[in-house]
Amino acid sequence: MSDGGLRAHLAAARAQAPALWLLAVFALLPFSRSYELPLLVMALLGLRHVPGLFRAGAEPMQRLAALLFLGYWLPELLSAVDSIAPDKSWTEVAADLRFLPVLLYAQHGLAQPGRATFALRGLALLVAVWTIDALIQAVAGVSLGGANRVDRLSGIFGDDDLKLGAVMAALSPLLLVAAQRRFGWRGFALSALALAVVIGLAGARAAWLSYAGVLVLLLWFMLPRLSQRLAALTVACALLLGAGFALHHSSERFAERVDRSAAALSGDPEALDHALSFRLPIWRAALSMIAAHPVNGVGVRGYRYAYPEHAPGDDRFVFEGERGEQGAFHAHQIVLEILSETGALGLLCWLIAVALGLRALRAASADARLRAWPVSLALLTLLFPLNTHYAVYSSFLSVLLFALLALWLGALSMRTPNAR
Repeated sequence: MSDGGLRAHLAAARAQAPALWLLAVFALLPFSRSYELPLLVMALLGLRHVPGLFRAGAEPMQRLAALLFLGYWLPELLSAVDSIAPDKSWTEVAADLRFLPVLLYAQHGLAQPGRATFALRGLALLVAVWTIDALIQAVAGVSLGGANRVDRLSGIFGDDDLKLGAVMAALSPLLLVAAQRRFGWRGFALSALALAVVIGLAGARAAWLSYAGVLVLLLWFMLPRLSQRLAALTVACALLLGAGFALHHSSERFAERVDRSAAALSGDPEALDHALSFRLPIWRAALSMIAAHPVNGVGVRGYRYAYPEHAPGDDRFVFEGERGEQGAFHAHQIVLEILSETGALGLLCWLIAVALGLRALRAASADARLRAWPVSLALLTLLFPLNTHYAVYSSFLSVLLFALLALWLGALSMRTPNAR
């Protein structure tokens, strides 16, 4: 290769660096906390954008990135003031500061022509690889994440970290939209069926609900006429019911999850609690914390330390830890988590951030909204309040949330090649 060709390739790689670093974060999500390395690089590269926030004439999308960050971070800060676990809360407050320069770096870099599109295609390809890998595990019992020794599909995440269903449900819009645009509705149908099998066998019922919502919204908004929407939804329901029937008769682990869910309809409180994986006492404890600490909560990441005080003496989740008596790790529901750990002030900050994001989406051009559409749906799926959740202030979910938010900001603000 000539020097000129090498320089051209290096220049192209540098131009795509923001997209590549962001894709590295997604790709490393299944491998413990290795995603912190590309996050650290992005944070360091993004520090130079922070002073620009305080200058007149700052880019509107950079300011939006900062405001969205504050909607997540300010509740932490306000709750840490009188936290029940101050060391834990202040550590979280300090650690999450890294997300501000990450957002600024990603938004600025992905706004350049073509870069957000490259990142969107790369993430869709990554989700496709994870889907194929999980299907292989469903047949052969082994995947890139290793051999499966548990009662549900684990895929690339491995059987010691059962996040496959929730992550695939949240990221499914990226693959489905890309498949439809590249291969038409046949590609969409094939991808949707493959994802349904993977998410179904992954065993997370919250992921089942999330994925069903994704399919309904995609079909409703991607088809122009009401008759087409209704026909597509009917076909989708039939295919999903057929796949569910087949899985129920071929997979004991899937059948057990379905039967447990159906038991909730009996009206028996114990059956309902069992169907909800014993989350009712966790939610009751969260409500008790909210009543006792309505303004700024018990402190971010302080739920487990406040739990014993708000749970009955025979609660199954109370245990003796290194820091004394502790309980369930988090509230398993985003609204209850925000209110119990950060109070009404925290929820207000979140709602303001959501309102700002929706205003920016409405103000964007039609092309920008269309480009950001799959990421918008992924964010909605991840944070949909009428579902159960992982801890939103945990390391894993916060990284996934901000990685998607960075991609959303870049897609929404990407300039066309002839834009100045």
